[in-house]
Amino acid sequence: MELMNFTKIAAGVYKACTGPKTDGILALVGNEAKLDSINSNYKDMPMPFEGVYSEKINSKTVVCVPKENSERFYGPGLRFKTIATNFTAMHLRCDHYGNSDNGRTHVPTPFYVSDKGYGIFIDTAEVISYYMGGTVRTDAKNPPVALNRGRGEWFADTPGDFVEASFENDADVYVFTGETMLDVVAKFNLLCGGGTLVPKWGFGFWHRTHIHYDEKDVKNEIDLFREKNFDLDVIGLEPGWHSNSYPCSYEWDEERFPDPKRFVNDLLDENIKVNLWENLFVSEKATIYEDMKPYSGSHMVWNGLAPDFTLPEARKIYADQHKEKHIDIGVSGYKIDECDGFDNWLFPDHAKFPSGRNAAAVRSSLGILAQKATYEIYRSINKRTYGLVRASAAGSVMMPYCIYNDCYSFEQYLTGLASSSFCGCLWVPEVRDADTSEEWVRRFQMCVFSPMLMLNAWANGAKPWQFEDVEDIIRDTIRFRKSLLPYLYNAFYTYRTTGVPPFRALCMDFSNTGSSRMSELDHTENPYESLLVSDIIDQYMAGDSIMVCPVRPEQKTRTVNLPDCDWYDYYTGEFVGNSTTIEIDCPLDRIPLFVKGGAMIPTVDRENNLIIRCYGESGKGFIYDDDGETYNCENGEYSLFSMEFNHENGVLNGKYLPVHCGYNSEYSEVHFYDKKDF
Repeated sequence: MELMNFTKIAAGVYKACTGPKTDGILALVGNEAKLDSINSNYKDMPMPFEGVYSEKINSKTVVCVPKENSERFYGPGLRFKTIATNFTAMHLRCDHYGNSDNGRTHVPTPFYVSDKGYGIFIDTAEVISYYMGGTVRTDAKNPPVALNRGRGEWFADTPGDFVEASFENDADVYVFTGETMLDVVAKFNLLCGGGTLVPKWGFGFWHRTHIHYDEKDVKNEIDLFREKNFDLDVIGLEPGWHSNSYPCSYEWDEERFPDPKRFVNDLLDENIKVNLWENLFVSEKATIYEDMKPYSGSHMVWNGLAPDFTLPEARKIYADQHKEKHIDIGVSGYKIDECDGFDNWLFPDHAKFPSGRNAAAVRSSLGILAQKATYEIYRSINKRTYGLVRASAAGSVMMPYCIYNDCYSFEQYLTGLASSSFCGCLWVPEVRDADTSEEWVRRFQMCVFSPMLMLNAWANGAKPWQFEDVEDIIRDTIRFRKSLLPYLYNAFYTYRTTGVPPFRALCMDFSNTGSSRMSELDHTENPYESLLVSDIIDQYMAGDSIMVCPVRPEQKTRTVNLPDCDWYDYYTGEFVGNSTTIEIDCPLDRIPLFVKGGAMIPTVDRENNLIIRCYGESGKGFIYDDDGETYNCENGEYSLFSMEFNHENGVLNGKYLPVHCGYNSEYSEVHFYDKKDF
C-alpha cells in the first residue's frame, strides 16, 4: 500500500488523488464548491490520522482509511433500516431500495462520517464497495484476538485496522475534519455547493392527482379543496398528462389537456403551482426522439431510448423541449420517476453509451443530471423550482429536489429522514393511504416536519378528508405546517449558507444517543450473534431548535430521550427536562415537539402576523426573508433580522433588529410570545 499525499483545500478539508486521471461525479454535476463558507464558518482541524493508503489490485483501486475499534460510522448512502454502519459491507450502486440496506440505494453517495469527528468522501460515479471496519489484513498491526466459538468465546464481527473501499479507475479522496459530526457533514455539503434554496410555495401542501385525471377532473379537485376549506399549494399531475407515458413523450395529451397554457395559468391565478411527473426514457412519439437517438444507449427501457445524460448534448435536447413545452407556459417543477433502477426493467450493466462511460456510471448519474438540466432552466429565467426525484448522487445537496421511493413503512420513513442527513439529500415520507383514521393523522404529522408535505393520490384518488372523524385535525395539521414557514425558511437559509442539514439525525447534534450491544443467539434469525449498533431514529432535529418525536399509529404514550440541554414543551412553553428520559401522553391532535432552551421560533398566523415564540429565560435568534420566488436574494435583495429576548420581573422583553434590509418583509405585525401567551 502507498501513503496518499493530501493537500489542504479549506479549513479542515483535505484532498488527494489515487492516480493521475480522475473523473468524478462532482465534475459531472458541476456545482461550485463553497470553500470560502467552510473557511468562514468552521475551524481548521488537522488530519485525524497519520495517513490514508491506496493500492491497485487487479482492475480495482483500493483505498484504506485507518480506524479505531470504538468508532461509530454513518453512511455511506441513503439507508432505511439503520443509520450506523459498523462492520457492514455495502456495494454502493444506484438502484431501487429492495428492503435491504446492502448498498443498493436511491442515493449511493460515497461519503461516510465517524463519530470521532471526521468524514471520508470518494468522488466517483462508479460502483463502489465499502467494508466498514470488518476486514482484517494479514499484515494488520492490531489484529483481533482469535476466538473459539466451540468454547463459548464468540464475536462474529472481526475489527480490522481500516475501512476499505474499492472501485474501478481513479478518484479524488477527501477527508473532512470537524469538532462534531455536524461540522463534518456541513463541510461536505459546502464542498458540494451548499444547500438548495427552496421557494416559499414549496413549504405548502402538495396534492398529486389520480393518474387518469384530465383538466376537468383537476379543477373539480381544486373546487373540493376550496369547499372543504383545505389549503392547496401544488398540484402534481401523474403519467396521464403525457400523450404517451412509459416511455414518455413529454408532450401534453391534447384530449385531456386541450390548452395546457390556459390550464396552467388558471391554476397560477389561484396561487396553485403545477408539477409534472415524468421518467427519462424517450418515446418514439416524442418530438425529441430522433434528435436524442445519437445520444442514447444500446438498450431501451419500456421501448424508449435511455439517454446518456453525461453528454451535455443530450441534456440540452431534453432541456430545450421542457423549457418550450412546460416551463415557458408556467409549469413550476417536476417529479422525475424511475431513474433509480430495478435491474429487471432498467438497462443492463453491459449496455453501451456514446460517452464511453460504463452503464453503471451512467445509471448512477442519470437522476442528478436530470435535476441539473431542469434546475439550470429555472436558474436561467430567475425562478426557483422544487420537485421530486427517485435517484440522486453526491452534489444533490444543491439541487431543489426531494428523494422518494415505493416503500411505505412508518419505521423506514423515519430512518430515511435520519439517514438522508448524512448523504447530502432531502428525503420525503409521503402520505398515500392508511387503514385507520389514526394512522392517517400520524402519517400527516410525520410529514409536517419533513422537506415536503404531500399526499400522493396517483393510484387511489385519496383526499385529505377521506376519514371524516379526523377531517378537522388534518386541516389543522396542514395549517400548522404553513405556520412554520419562517422557521423552516430559516433552516434552509442555514442549509444554503453553512451546509447544516435542515432535518437531521439526533446524533449529529448530540453524542451518546446510540448504543451497541451483543445480540442474542437465534438459530434461524441470528445464528452469528452479530453486534447490534443502534441509534435513536424516532426523534430527530428540524432546524437548530426543534426536536421532533413522531408518534406511530396506535401509540398512546411514548418514551422521549431528552439530550444534554434544557428542553421545553413547544405548545405550553413549560420546562420538561435535561439529560433525562420521560414518558409522555400522545393525544391524536398533537405532534410531540420539544424546543431547546433559549430558542426563538418564528411562526406566522393566518393574518400574516409574525409570532416569535420564546423558550426559557433569555435567548437569541434570527429571521431571514426574501421574495421566495427568484434568486434576487443573491444580489442583496433579502432581509436579515437579529432577535433577542429576556425576562425582567416576569415580563417578556423582545428585540427585532435589522442586520440587512435589501427586502421588505410582508409581515403585518411582529409579536413576541412566551408560555403565558401560548
